[in-house]
Amino acid sequence: MLGLFDGGRPPAFDGAGEVHARDLHGLAPEAVLGAAREAREKSGARKLEAWKPWFPVIDYDRCTNCMQCLTFCLFEVYGVDKNDKITVQTQSNCKTDCPACSRVCPEVAILFPKYKKGPINGDVVKADDVKREAMKIDISALLGGDLYASLRDRQQAARQRFSTERDESRALLERKRCLKELGKELDIPDEVLMSLPSVGDIQERAERAKAKLASRQARSQTVKDAKPAPSEREWGI
Repeated sequence: MLGLFDGGRPPAFDGAGEVHARDLHGLAPEAVLGAAREAREKSGARKLEAWKPWFPVIDYDRCTNCMQCLTFCLFEVYGVDKNDKITVQTQSNCKTDCPACSRVCPEVAILFPKYKKGPINGDVVKADDVKREAMKIDISALLGGDLYASLRDRQQAARQRFSTERDESRALLERKRCLKELGKELDIPDEVLMSLPSVGDIQERAERAKAKLASRQARSQTVKDAKPAPSEREWGI
């Protein structure tokens, strides 16, 4: 505990070592940081850089196990357990300030406690919130349908009007511009949108996750089968 205490004397606490107090009278900002680091080192507290505040939390009361978060996430944060239930398995992979998986969740079941607005930050989910935050997104339309169809239509129309001026680099810039508009509307980082997979990639990713789980279960079963049967003594016969 750092502060400006009356008389320059920090309060005493029960349980020595659990709470540290330091008076800051007369200390420059750099010295204040040094005092905080010193207290942290003495107490063995976790370093600040070891704490990553951005992570998803699944509200299982709302989750329907549709797997959209697993197939949408580019960073392999999600996985499935032995009961084929969606879980957060590698939260350290999560892209800071990216609520994309929460955006595509049809039930608003994915929360980010550090997000700036509700209901993504865990606030009560209301109909107006769902509409305002554009939560209910058809992932197939977003990734493989309307978005890319619109891009193709734009390119074809522009090609007819300015066929002599169109090239691959301009088409790429047009795609980036469209995705930037989408990212601004949904509050999703540009690099995430530019790496969006196709519908086929999404389906393949879901199958790969299930196959990985099946492989782990098979290995576990093989180990169990390799164990000798219990002896009569072990059975208590």
